[in-house]
Amino acid sequence: MEAGKTELLSDVHSRLWFTYRKKFSPIGGTGPSSDAGWGCMLRCGQMILAQALVCSQLGRAWRWRAQGGQPEKYHRILHCFLDRKDSCYSIHQMAQMGVGEGKSVGEWYGPNTVAQVLKKLALFDDWNSLAVYVSMDNTVVIEDIKKQCRQASSASRLRPRPCGWQEPFTSRETPEQACSHTDGHRATTCPHSQSHSDWRPLLLVIPLRMGINHINPVYIQALKECFKMPQSCGVLGGKPNLAYYFIGFVGEELIYLDPHTTQSAVEAGSGVDDQSYHCLRSPRRMKITNLDPSVALGFFCKSEDDFDSWCNLVQQEIQMKRNLRMFELVENHPPHWPPFVPPTKPEVQTTGAEFIESTDKLFESEEEFEILNV
Repeated sequence: MEAGKTELLSDVHSRLWFTYRKKFSPIGGTGPSSDAGWGCMLRCGQMILAQALVCSQLGRAWRWRAQGGQPEKYHRILHCFLDRKDSCYSIHQMAQMGVGEGKSVGEWYGPNTVAQVLKKLALFDDWNSLAVYVSMDNTVVIEDIKKQCRQASSASRLRPRPCGWQEPFTSRETPEQACSHTDGHRATTCPHSQSHSDWRPLLLVIPLRMGINHINPVYIQALKECFKMPQSCGVLGGKPNLAYYFIGFVGEELIYLDPHTTQSAVEAGSGVDDQSYHCLRSPRRMKITNLDPSVALGFFCKSEDDFDSWCNLVQQEIQMKRNLRMFELVENHPPHWPPFVPPTKPEVQTTGAEFIESTDKLFESEEEFEILNV
């Protein structure tokens, strides 16, 4: 029992913990310099994406050490989330990309909206080459996911070129160029010219509404089964206007990381102190029955075999055993849906934050959730 608790705490401490920050450069040049009071769901979105990147680059078994000596890839991942306009998943990029989702800078987000923002920003991150698939109408389409993950990344089409670490960001650079190393040395090989396998690592996000005003108890066991899956990357959710990043459960309580702590922004440089990006206290808990019904499930599949294994688990543990399914898993694209076109990075030279009008508006707003039959 004690060994299990130690392993749980080690896992919690190793997760990247993103909270409210203050005193960063104003968003958009004249916008807010703190996200306190409105950015909690964006921070939770950062956490679920960071966990996917850690699993992709370092492996699920990797553990953070407080005394330092972290691998180079860890610092590269952390650099992607620093509170500066030229970090590809910064609060700046996310807030400005959210304008394309109908959200003003400083407005509160729901889990579906932040999932759409992550999907768009990931198009500009060639180092990780992550495929972000956001399900629609509570339905996960295997055919569409495999089509997206087998799509060649834009990195494979880029011409090799030398890339320095922390070179000045310009308006002509894209966020994947901003996703640079975190110390002052020069790269030995260009990260944008790396070869990629036939399958791009997948972050699968499933926005759901598991009830009307409160979570329907019939879905609680299915939610627990999702956390048990080795591909689980956590759940975005919380209470009305209070977002949390849920990472597991104990009994009838959910374990979560809470972004509602305001810290000063960390200056980027060769020696970024990462202590404030890890929650070293015991994780917080909340009764499952207190969970707001609007959530987004997250799963990371590094390979096609990993995804196939997840599909089998869903069919065995959720589709076949539960009277009321949380979501549908289907083999083929529904014929009454619009054709599926894998998202691609635009050809224009622009930053992700500037490119806010590019993708279709189907199924994107919080109001367009389909309420599960209860």
